[in-house]
Amino acid sequence: MELLLKYFPALSQEQIRQFALLPKIYSEWNEKINVISRKDIDNLFERHILHSLSIAKFIEFKSGTKVMDLGTGGGFPGIPLAILFPESRFHLVDSIGKKLKVVEAVKDEIGLKNVFVFHARAEEMSFQYDFVVSRAVAPLADLLAWTKGKYSAKDHHAVHNGLICLKGGNIDEEISVVKHARKIPIAGYYNDDFFKDKFVVYCEH
Repeated sequence: MELLLKYFPALSQEQIRQFALLPKIYSEWNEKINVISRKDIDNLFERHILHSLSIAKFIEFKSGTKVMDLGTGGGFPGIPLAILFPESRFHLVDSIGKKLKVVEAVKDEIGLKNVFVFHARAEEMSFQYDFVVSRAVAPLADLLAWTKGKYSAKDHHAVHNGLICLKGGNIDEEISVVKHARKIPIAGYYNDDFFKDKFVVYCEH
């Protein structure tokens, strides 16, 4: 929790309460449904929560923003972002139903009212979004193909509506085949070693 407050010192008491509950809830559920690797569960704040929130260092979602978390798995990056931006609406989408049991439980236990869970593929979603977020799910070209036609036409932010992904390692080749892709080093936001080869990648739709 101390690490989170180091980089997000303006959290409300309600946000602090919600974030503080996550390690216990995820540890208990991880015993039943393995959504987080065993070695990462003890580093939940750094490797999952703070990592997810690097998107919030790139963009501050305005009130009313509609966001799809594609391939949310256990709820990352969607759950941490939903806590941070309670006035935005988050659709957490995954094709693997058992993982969504964990997401539903987390949402209910911490009292998130702005999260909606869908057992579906991105292509099947009939809504329009300002942004789609994703973490290490698939190559950028695939993500853009799956979300084609899912973006609303009206922009409300400093950057155009589009896809925001969390990626790691050497991704230059992956980015080179996508137009309008930007790679932002997360190490510019956080000075912890874990983030030195990790990036926020933004693609205008």
